[in-house]
Amino acid sequence: MVITIVLRVRAFRMKWCSSSGAASARRLLMPARETEAIILKTFPLGEADRLVSFLGRTSGRVRGVASGARRLKNRYGSTLEVLSHVQLWYVERETRELVRIQQADLLESFHKAQSDYSLSTGLAVISEISELILPEHEVSEPMFRLILLAVREIERTGDWNLPLSYFAFWTVRLGGWLPRFDRCVVCETRFGAKPAFYDAHQPGLFCEKCRRPGMKPLHIEARNLAERFAGERLDRIEYQKPMQASARELREAALDWIEHHIERRLMTRELLEST
Repeated sequence: MVITIVLRVRAFRMKWCSSSGAASARRLLMPARETEAIILKTFPLGEADRLVSFLGRTSGRVRGVASGARRLKNRYGSTLEVLSHVQLWYVERETRELVRIQQADLLESFHKAQSDYSLSTGLAVISEISELILPEHEVSEPMFRLILLAVREIERTGDWNLPLSYFAFWTVRLGGWLPRFDRCVVCETRFGAKPAFYDAHQPGLFCEKCRRPGMKPLHIEARNLAERFAGERLDRIEYQKPMQASARELREAALDWIEHHIERRLMTRELLEST
């Protein structure tokens, strides 16, 4: 009787350990996931690895480790350059926050923009904003398409002025932070051809009568450009020299609104101003 009970206990323990070990293996060795992605940022990790933040089309913003990516000879090549458009394979582990990047294939290279200092400052602003405003693991198809569109135009035109203004405007709009551009938020007077005024810390645009000290102007040319941005694709807007001032004015307003909502100063904005 005693021997029978002992044998049954041993058999139960062996069965439980076996099933528990199999479950642990399944948790630790999940199958690789595949996604189209944009590389947002990379950071050195240890002597040979690299920490990579990427926006996956089907996974949202994810952080992972690319083993050996800092070695002179590595399997990633130029696929981990900032804002590269790639196909990624990675493995998730339930017990770890960082995924393990297994493979990256380059879908689209932006070498001209990445290798030119002036153009790369525009890419850096897009990279920093995207990294800061996108929640982890939240899919955002509109932001994915917006980033690609802006970077492609910087690469194609060799100029970040219009693409970055477009990107900043649409980031604010997608975030739900864009004020009405046609009338004063206080008295509802239509601006017409007169300038509107804004302060990143105050919601809405103000007329000349309701403006407060320190507010910046947003002239009709900049507001008209915002209307074009809202209704036209970036690659169908021809950038002309007279648009330069209005594009800058609209970009500065959008960047102010972004900084207000992320509650921090964009580090790359200083580089932008220096170029």
